[in-house]
Amino acid sequence: MLAWGVPRLRELPWRDTRDPWRILVAEVMLQQTQVDRVVPRWREFLDHFPDPTTCADAPLGDVLRLWQGLGYPRRARNLHSTAVVVRDLHDGTIPADLDTLQTLPGIGPYTSRALLAFAFEHDVAVVDTNIARVLARCAGERLTARRAQAAADALVPEGHGWVWNQVLMDLGATVCRPSPRCEECPLRGSCAWEMAGRSAPDPSVGSAGVSTRQAPYEGSDRQARGQVLRALGHGARPGGEFDRRIVDSLLADGLVAESADGSVSLP
Repeated sequence: MLAWGVPRLRELPWRDTRDPWRILVAEVMLQQTQVDRVVPRWREFLDHFPDPTTCADAPLGDVLRLWQGLGYPRRARNLHSTAVVVRDLHDGTIPADLDTLQTLPGIGPYTSRALLAFAFEHDVAVVDTNIARVLARCAGERLTARRAQAAADALVPEGHGWVWNQVLMDLGATVCRPSPRCEECPLRGSCAWEMAGRSAPDPSVGSAGVSTRQAPYEGSDRQARGQVLRALGHGARPGGEFDRRIVDSLLADGLVAESADGSVSLP
């Protein structure tokens, strides 16, 4: 795998750093946004907030303004909240152990392991949607989250955790895609699904960690929420200009504030 994958590694800017804050920002942005859209926004975000303390010292509204266009703004809120915790409880330094990382807002099993592997170069396995798809197809069956993580853990070669995870991730992103290019895969000789003739159903469909097709964006609440946040990026507006249900959902998520006169604004 390494002989095949290292020469083919995608050139991504966050692979050139081991700064845990820069890697955390990339991982949060990449959770539900395509790589080509993330690259320029990652650079812009870090120009404004180069470290956790700078981000924590800024109002959440400033973070949300920079996040506009990336979608799922709760990710930005969680990132800001994590920056505050890191500033206040960890002297501005992102911790390097799994249990502590998972106490930070919005950081779960994947992101915590990604930080350990990519920032601190620990020999831990990460399981994102691309790696989960590879694991399920190689196993020839749907995998639970526990089994997928155990399978990934067993594969990490000692001393090569950083590059192993990057190679496996790129395999899933470029070859073992939802519509796979099995003839290009270095694992085709040991992939149970390939050796079974790729018979239906595809074992990756329904496996833990493998993303599914999203509901249409047009006309959705996600679109309406984004429109409200974009409008508020230019300043406070009367709450009556917007669908009350959408405003209430943003208030519940801590993404807008409402004043006594009924106007709404970014926090």
